[in-house]
Amino acid sequence: MSITAPVQGYSYAGPSGMADGRLGLATSGGRTRAGTAARPHFFSGVVTRPAPAAAALLGVAEVARTRYHRPGGASRDPVITCNGDRLRLESFSGCGGVHARLDLLPAALDGDVHDLGTTNIDVNAPLREALARVGGDDPLHLAVGGAEVVVTTGDGATVERKVPLPERWLRGFAEVQVITAGFDPRAELRGPDAVRFLRSLRTGGSLWFVPAGRTLRPAAQPQPGAVHLAGPERLRTMLPLLRFATALRVYGPPAPDGPVASVWELELPGMRYVLSVSPATHRGFSGEGAVLAALAGADADRAADDAELVGGLLSFEPRIDPVGLADRSGLPVDRVRAALACLGAAGRVGFDAAEAACFHRELPYDAARVTELNPRLRAARDLAAEVRFDADGSAAVPGTGRDHRVAAGGASCTCEWWARYRGGRGPCRHILAAALAGREETR
Repeated sequence: MSITAPVQGYSYAGPSGMADGRLGLATSGGRTRAGTAARPHFFSGVVTRPAPAAAALLGVAEVARTRYHRPGGASRDPVITCNGDRLRLESFSGCGGVHARLDLLPAALDGDVHDLGTTNIDVNAPLREALARVGGDDPLHLAVGGAEVVVTTGDGATVERKVPLPERWLRGFAEVQVITAGFDPRAELRGPDAVRFLRSLRTGGSLWFVPAGRTLRPAAQPQPGAVHLAGPERLRTMLPLLRFATALRVYGPPAPDGPVASVWELELPGMRYVLSVSPATHRGFSGEGAVLAALAGADADRAADDAELVGGLLSFEPRIDPVGLADRSGLPVDRVRAALACLGAAGRVGFDAAEAACFHRELPYDAARVTELNPRLRAARDLAAEVRFDADGSAAVPGTGRDHRVAAGGASCTCEWWARYRGGRGPCRHILAAALAGREETR
């Protein structure tokens, strides 16, 4: 039986375009403070550093058009969130292994915020060609949605298109937030040192680096403080930005013991260009399984209820304050953090490693689908009714042709998935099924 990928429809009042120093980004259906909107109008004003902003926007669009593993496939439109004092543009590669984000910070913007929210933006071929020609430091007028876009781009003909939206691309937004929320700063390279390091990277391979003075040096194996980079070519969209770069910051887990994801942040004047890369070129973020603990753990039901309350209090904040949310919601801070993790698992919260804080966004897709699309979780729900617990807390879970033994607390499983990854890509379906069955027993 073949499975048809869901289709995402984009409908714009007109194409995005640029003329006479005016950049108009057309918006599609999205979410605002007031609810859903067909074509939100978020911002109009000046981008004070147009050349790096145009080059970085091209980078986000290039990631959306690229499959770094098994090239090919449809391009998808980037997502933009207006958080009030900043604009965040995001995209995923077609293979799901690279997440790109451009943060246009307050120092880069001078204008009026018309609304807060999240939507898709049209980045078409003529616009990419125009962005590639932007240079100098003359102010550039930017409109995100609104009538100005149609005026800027000529005839105002409606633009509509539909592209397949793979489930793994959708799940990737949720996985990146959960994974990178556990990262710490590992290194900072300033100016010329950042440029030399990025230009020294060669295509292919899986590399480890450790901080060494003002740069990063190769390491033979993982060690505390090391950073992993699989497929250095996945950072290539940073290369055109190096002439503007003031620093390169790298984030990762404190003590990796095998291939892990990493975050690479290029500091530009008034903005940040960020790439999160998966542990291997053939691994999309969607299969990492980091969200599964939040969706199937012992406290998942309570966290889901808390997430409904906490989510209703969010208003597209650029930095979410868990302590402030605890005061407003009446929940303890630890339950607010668990609720934010649950919202992250639905793609409704992102994580900014530079500020070590979550930010609110509402993906322009059905958020409920994100949590329902994981095949391991669907399979676990089918198995949960057949789980049998023993007195020692271990469980027998049906597998293909035989039962698998799940240790107490989900510490291990006898299936091939666990033998291959040892929890490095989240729990297997049998551990998830035991967790779901255990929740039912305690109700």
